[in-house]
Amino acid sequence: MKRFNPFDIYGKADRVKDDLLENYSRNANLGNDLPDSRFSSTALKLSVNYRKVRAFYIILAICLAIIFFRTFWLQLVEGASFLEISEGNRIRIQTVEAPRGVIYDREGTLLVRNISNFVLSLIPADLPENPDERKQITKTVATILGVSSEEINEALEEAPLYSYEPIEIQEQIEYEKALLLQIESSSLAGVTLNVKGSREYLEPNSTTHLIGYTGKITEEELESSENNDYLLTDTIGKTGIEYQYENTLKGVDGKKRIEVDSLGKEKKVVASQESQSGKNLTLTINLGLQKILNESLSDIVERTGSPGGAAVALDPRNGEILALVSIPSYDNNKFVKGLSPSEFQELLNDSSLPLFVRPIAGQYPSGSTIKPVIAAAALEEGIITPNTTILSTGGIKAGPSFFPDWKAGGHGSTDVRKAIAESVNTFFYTIGGGFEDFTGLGLEKINEYARLFGLGEPLGIDLPGEEAGFLPTKQWKEETKKERWYLGDTYHLAIGQGDILVTPLQVASYTATIANGGTLFQPHLVQSVYDPQTTQKTTINPSKVRADFIQSSYLKVVSEGLRQAVTSGSAKALNTLSVQAAGKTGTAQFGDDEKTHAWFTGFAPFESPEISITVIVEEGGEGHAAALPVAKRGLEWYFSQNNL
Repeated sequence: MKRFNPFDIYGKADRVKDDLLENYSRNANLGNDLPDSRFSSTALKLSVNYRKVRAFYIILAICLAIIFFRTFWLQLVEGASFLEISEGNRIRIQTVEAPRGVIYDREGTLLVRNISNFVLSLIPADLPENPDERKQITKTVATILGVSSEEINEALEEAPLYSYEPIEIQEQIEYEKALLLQIESSSLAGVTLNVKGSREYLEPNSTTHLIGYTGKITEEELESSENNDYLLTDTIGKTGIEYQYENTLKGVDGKKRIEVDSLGKEKKVVASQESQSGKNLTLTINLGLQKILNESLSDIVERTGSPGGAAVALDPRNGEILALVSIPSYDNNKFVKGLSPSEFQELLNDSSLPLFVRPIAGQYPSGSTIKPVIAAAALEEGIITPNTTILSTGGIKAGPSFFPDWKAGGHGSTDVRKAIAESVNTFFYTIGGGFEDFTGLGLEKINEYARLFGLGEPLGIDLPGEEAGFLPTKQWKEETKKERWYLGDTYHLAIGQGDILVTPLQVASYTATIANGGTLFQPHLVQSVYDPQTTQKTTINPSKVRADFIQSSYLKVVSEGLRQAVTSGSAKALNTLSVQAAGKTGTAQFGDDEKTHAWFTGFAPFESPEISITVIVEEGGEGHAAALPVAKRGLEWYFSQNNL
């Protein structure tokens, strides 16, 4: 075996060096130039385009500037906004609905209360972005509710996808469905089931027109400056007391700051502000009297085939409304639960007008119920005295026209008390328009006193929709009918015919004014307001429209005529009452087919009146036959209760 010799390495290195030198010499002899920098006189240089490099750096600087500016803008200028949006995915502000105030009658009987209302809502921003997943959620919800998923999808299309404003899909959900939805919604993104307050009217039909109802606020109502603190999901009073006292009943909503998870479900309450309950109302209404008048008026309307009627009872001592009835009526609970379009249209198209509040909005010719006012005016103006007599022979003739009494052959010698008691037309023709050498009140004076007694203008009751009635004038007739005012027009006005229009409330009010000796009170329905927050009770004091505009002694004479109508006139049916009553029947003709409205107005007890009551039965015929029985039944109940 050959041994390794380290010195052989150096020998090999010398040989390699010699070979390289030899090869170089050979190549040099052949004229070949090798590119070796050690032997070349020209060195290699890098070729650079400085213009392109400068452009590159400019573009790079612009890009960096844009990035820097955008970062600055997002962080400092819009940082708070994006922080709020970011927090919105985790922290939300929810409204805590204030309980609405409840309503009682004067005896403390509950008329309106709040009950639980299950409401299902969808929050668009919390729903999945994937269309298929969204459709699956709406399909699940629709199946439980028993509605079509298309309805839900249409509701969602109206709201932006990024909106956190809840869209109410259905309310008044049955308990069983609500329980199932509560279970299902815990795993469904964007689906929430809330419990809100809802109204329940405990005396539907009998108190519907005076209490009214609540409903979902409309976009038009929301745009009103008075409703700035409402949301589109809120309810608001629509008619009656619910509308008139909306600001009192509503209360103040609270706020709740909550933390939610990725599905938009509440995890915990971060902070809260308690709501303030609405104030409770105690009405002047006597529920028992309200129900009796409602029942008896409904019976007479059905029996006579009348389109409808109204009844008003008030306290002559202060203007408090004891009962306010309008027939036909409807169930206001149906409006709270939600009427279908067909059901609502059916109510609107009903020829008997169940939505019409007849006691304050119905305008009718007064018939003979106006005669006590005409008599009082004639006494005050000195046209007659309590002892003045006028001979009734069956009517009077003025020019080519004859104006009859209702009684053939007339009533004979008649003073003011008898004229009221027996409703003697000739007497009122004469004191109203004059006859031969007897000067009557005339149109202007009749209208003047009619206004003093509250006709021709709203009385200001705390209900929406009160009408003013109508008192005709010469100018009105000339402009409207293109005719001049005739003496016969004054005759008709003096007995409550022609173009005069009054509301049942106005008749009840001037009857009360006669009963109390000459004070016209503003009628009102709310007796007191109670604040649950402060436990403070505020009593509504009576408000006088006017007083002492006519001598009480003259009104006493008129009252005696009304009393005589009960003892020996057309209101004799009231003689069986446990107290002495006074009253006046009326039969008001309207239209061209000689149909008549039946009226009664009166008060009791005669010596110290506590109640004034007025009834009208539309197309009811004679007042003593249709309207008087309703009033009698109400008075019987009222005094039987007070004597217990």
